[in-house]
Amino acid sequence: MNPIGLISMQYARPFTAEHFHLFTRMRELGYDFVELLVPEPGEIDLAAARRALEDAGLGVVLAARVNLQRNLSSDDKDAHRAGIDYLRYTADCANALGATIVGGPLTGNPLVFAGRPPAPVSEDERLKRKERCVVGLKEAGDHAAKAGVVLAVEPLNRFESDVLCTTQQANELLDAVDHPAIKLMLDTFHMHMEEASIAEAIRLGGDRLVHFQANENHRGFPGTGSTDWVAVGRALHEIGYKGPVSLEPFRRNDDRFGVPFAQWRAPHEDESERLAASAAFIKSHLTLTEYRR
Repeated sequence: MNPIGLISMQYARPFTAEHFHLFTRMRELGYDFVELLVPEPGEIDLAAARRALEDAGLGVVLAARVNLQRNLSSDDKDAHRAGIDYLRYTADCANALGATIVGGPLTGNPLVFAGRPPAPVSEDERLKRKERCVVGLKEAGDHAAKAGVVLAVEPLNRFESDVLCTTQQANELLDAVDHPAIKLMLDTFHMHMEEASIAEAIRLGGDRLVHFQANENHRGFPGTGSTDWVAVGRALHEIGYKGPVSLEPFRRNDDRFGVPFAQWRAPHEDESERLAASAAFIKSHLTLTEYRR
């Protein structure tokens, strides 16, 4: 059975030492690992966090946080260099925490969360962006491999990235990078917007897929949206996927006019029952879709 995890920002952002007690709670709710946002330098004591994870019997996968100042796609040499150095740093954090996977929009160029609108680019600049990503991922991949860590590139929807949005685009990039420590991560939330078929996109990712995020189209609790989880489960089994599956159901029950859904909000009520049900829901679908008649 695939390990099932929960994003740390389900509870808090930033997630610091005062929240380590929640690792035990996650385990009690049926989760096998936490998807922890890569801590900024000094945000947590990595050794203490690892001890807390081990005490709770919880695994960990890391989620990278890029910005315009650390940006593999950038034509600014300092930002590009900072993007490479950041990915090297994430691998070091993973190694210290006992994680083997760092996933996220590693190619950089964030849009809405950086307050930057997409803009047309020339064909020459498009190719240069790709080459900058290839160069950066190769160097970061060399460093990650030495730490025993895999970096998983995640396509985002068109409102969050203007360089990598689909599995096909990710495959083109991974073909060019051709590095054993650079793999693929997919998120059904983004796939709802950009893929003609989520199941077909999973099959297209194939054995490159090392981390999967099982999220509803509206980022609510699994089973409350329009995702065809039977098709998702069958596709994952067809490619032989045995890796981690994490949940990010952090859309809150608040549909008041003008509430900005794009911005993270802290929980305002105890969501334990629904979180436990979400873990069970995904586990049941992965179990049942393994057997086809």
